[in-house]
Amino acid sequence: MGLSKAVVKNRVLILMIALILLVPAVFGMLGTRINYDMLDYLPSDMDTVIGQETLKEDFGKGAFSFIVVQDMPVQEVAQLKEKIQQVDHVESVLWYDSVADLSIPMELLPDKLYNEFNTDDATMLAVFFDSATSEDVTMDAIREIRSIAGKQCFVSGMSALVTDLKDLCEQEEPIYVALAVACACAAMMLLLDGWLVPFVFLASIGMAIVYNLGSNFFLGEISYITKALSAVLQLAVTMDYSIFLWHSYNEQLTLQSDHKEAMAVAIHNTFTSVIGSSATTIAGFIALCFMSFTLGRDLGIVMAKGVLLGVTILPSLILVLDKPLQRTRHKSLIPDMGGFAKGVCKIFPVFLVIFALLIAPAYISYDKTNDEVYYDMGQCLPEDMEYVIANKKLSQEFDIASTHMLLVNADLPDSDVRAMIDEMEQVPGVKYVLGMESVAGPMIPMEVLPDSVRSMLESDQWELLLINSEYKVASDDVNQQIDQLNAILKKYDEGGMLIGEAPCMKDMIETTDHDFKVVNAISIAAIFLIITLVEGSFSLPFILIAVIELAIFINLGLPHVLGQSLPFIAPICISTIQLGATVDYAILMTTRYKAERLNGEDKKKAVMTALRTSAPSIIVSGMGLFAATFGVALYSNIDIVGSMCMLMARGAIISVLLVLLVLPALLILCDGIVCRTTRGMTHLIGKQEVVK
Repeated sequence: MGLSKAVVKNRVLILMIALILLVPAVFGMLGTRINYDMLDYLPSDMDTVIGQETLKEDFGKGAFSFIVVQDMPVQEVAQLKEKIQQVDHVESVLWYDSVADLSIPMELLPDKLYNEFNTDDATMLAVFFDSATSEDVTMDAIREIRSIAGKQCFVSGMSALVTDLKDLCEQEEPIYVALAVACACAAMMLLLDGWLVPFVFLASIGMAIVYNLGSNFFLGEISYITKALSAVLQLAVTMDYSIFLWHSYNEQLTLQSDHKEAMAVAIHNTFTSVIGSSATTIAGFIALCFMSFTLGRDLGIVMAKGVLLGVTILPSLILVLDKPLQRTRHKSLIPDMGGFAKGVCKIFPVFLVIFALLIAPAYISYDKTNDEVYYDMGQCLPEDMEYVIANKKLSQEFDIASTHMLLVNADLPDSDVRAMIDEMEQVPGVKYVLGMESVAGPMIPMEVLPDSVRSMLESDQWELLLINSEYKVASDDVNQQIDQLNAILKKYDEGGMLIGEAPCMKDMIETTDHDFKVVNAISIAAIFLIITLVEGSFSLPFILIAVIELAIFINLGLPHVLGQSLPFIAPICISTIQLGATVDYAILMTTRYKAERLNGEDKKKAVMTALRTSAPSIIVSGMGLFAATFGVALYSNIDIVGSMCMLMARGAIISVLLVLLVLPALLILCDGIVCRTTRGMTHLIGKQEVVK
């Protein structure tokens, strides 16, 4: 009670400090850089990542892009190339006039080379940047190139993707927060018992969100997914702590002499359930930190901080605003749940059968969904984005779906390089391999190549070659192609490296597949341990986790049933977030069931009372989580954000239904086991049950 009384006594001071801290938090939030490149989160010891660093250090080349120029005379293309060359952070531009004078007809090029860079109405330029794919200066360069090039030109490449992604995120993110706040507020106004209560909750959670986003400054940068989702998720997953405290406070108002004493007791009474609930939610987010694909760590750390900050201000706000809060109370739309609880307990065997029948099909669908995820971040963007249009144009005009880069030892004999190129061009889906040997040709000495071309494609240590592929990034075909290309490369140069978007994506697929298993195992183990400690039971964690895991299987199995493909990060994150965020509902009901059993009630009466008293809080919490995420899911044009929010919204409803219908049935069925394996309940074993 000491902490509870200290919070009550210092309520005004707490609010003053909270308001003052908003100022540095806002500056910290504005000063945090946002990273839009998913490939940045790959482990740093991978060949593809090392190769990207080598490319930048040895060649001064970071990002790479193809520009398709349509219906433009040769002389104008040459002028355009010169303008692009002048853009800040453009390292070099490779086109026909890099190799030969424009007075020499392009048709005199070797047929293969001419046909790969030209069609009847289009030509293609290769642009290298001296900055990394997702650096702010690279995105600025992409925007400038687009403004110079006009509508006849189409800029492809990862930097164009992250530029469009950043612009779309910055446009949509304020609307995400507004939608989450508006929908959550509407749900709480309908389901809670006060008109002012939702605004107090939102003010408290809103301040915690600002603190959380401001403290990200010390992380240096966060991913765009973390930025887009953190405010919405923090609002959604910490709302139930506010609801628990509010219900407990109002209950204590009828029992205590004044509102300050009522709040002190309410804080004390809800402390255990809030600690248990927040610990499971934090454990779900911390589990993400064990991903070797470090986007999980990025999201996990930010969200774990957010949960810790979740209810620090609410008790003080409620006390300061007690009079208007009490004056604006109204009858909740949620009816008395006594009849519902009695009905569920009466037919509990039906829900046990439903539980048993759902397990196999839900798990099979869930497993298939995990096999059907996509990794191509271009699929996250709407069809009318400039990057998507440019990629389609590149594919239609030149039959190029992805580009790889090869780094081979500069001392490798020209004959070996040519033999390697010949072998690689026989690999299915490879359009051509472009290097100095293919530009010069076997009959032309390398020395006659212009220095500008040689410096583009060769350094003291490495030679750079480009491989254009007909296969899409992250497809099974391109992954098999990469394996074959790597095998050929290592035959000629053991230290050579195959890099680019598709090889990085292949590494990402292998990394995240391993991460999914690790994160699931860690989150389940951590939450099992927390429930064991909170409930003092060995059997209850099995029961509670079984209920929520079935909800997860159903939620993540539905995309397979509905024929939908999810972005790869969604199942990994949602499985842990849904477990951590919604197991709270099961803990709340189970804690009350234990209390009723210890008070001498038989198992059915104990479960009935637990269901009747817990159901309103569970329904309000679940609907709050649903409301905060569903509006964003419908609105977002970024599929990775929309998919994760839709999964959270649907997961909340499924978890609520299973906790209200299946958990009571399991508690009745397993009462004997629970009593035998739960601290303080062993004396109930064998007691005569009185069915009331």
